Amino acid sequence: MTALGTATRAGTVPRARTSTEPAPGRPGGPPGVRPGPRPDDRPAGRRLGLGRPVPAAGLVGVAVLVGVWVAGSASGLIDQRVLSAPWTVVTTAGDLIAQGDLQENLGVSLTRAALGLAWGVAAGVVLALASGLSRVGDALLDGPIQVKRAIPNLALLPLLILWFGIGEPMKVITIALGVFIPIYLHTHNGLRSIDSRYVELAETVRLSRPQFVRRVVLPGALPGFLLGLRFAVTGSLLSLVVVEQVNATAGIGYMMELARTYGQTEVIIVGLVVYGVLGFSADAAVRLLQRRALAWRRTLED
Repeated sequence: MTALGTATRAGTVPRARTSTEPAPGRPGGPPGVRPGPRPDDRPAGRRLGLGRPVPAAGLVGVAVLVGVWVAGSASGLIDQRVLSAPWTVVTTAGDLIAQGDLQENLGVSLTRAALGLAWGVAAGVVLALASGLSRVGDALLDGPIQVKRAIPNLALLPLLILWFGIGEPMKVITIALGVFIPIYLHTHNGLRSIDSRYVELAETVRLSRPQFVRRVVLPGALPGFLLGLRFAVTGSLLSLVVVEQVNATAGIGYMMELARTYGQTEVIIVGLVVYGVLGFSADAAVRLLQRRALAWRRTLED
């Protein structure tokens, strides 16, 4: 017996739903108009999140540090023989730019860092995929990489000089060795942290191995890879500082080493500021990429 017949026997006939009434299970509202935002049902009071974002939050701490430096130099609390005043550093940087020395050395340093970063990222991703997607690969690769992780690049420098000399290949390889470790660790962890239910779903819909890697593995490992990239960018600059002070003839580190020989503190500070600006800018760029690529995630930072 149908529901209509039952309703007729009971003396009630179901009323047809008009076009302006909401369908069962759907929010109300006139047709063709999307429903508004859901009301905030959270209890009133102090929120447990981070609060509203601070405008230019990344620059606040830097501005405070520079302000302390300026105030200390102007009041005489900071001896200029120990730490040059900010205006002296700015004047020195202007002179180096006018002479063309700063641009030339900066170009050499950026080239070394970019090459080392590119090779290190490529090696880290390939090794992470080989180890993270295979038990055999994990058994063969993870142990030696963990051993390399425990050995700092500075300890390997004498051996690298014996193998590759003191030219550019040694410098790029040293930077790449400092880069691939964080890329490998975080990408490998991202791969192993993928929910097994996604793997079972991929098997259910009969995805091929390449499709599984493209649709499940790579998106799942992306957060870990981007986090590793932030560490890798900083690692490339740390390694760059080391290699540019080993019989180099150009670069920011070479400029600083030459200034140390002649006791030019202001030139050394200029080099440190350049390294700091490079690291801060590179990290900000990676964080921006991270927010764009992972816009689908809802985290405490949001």
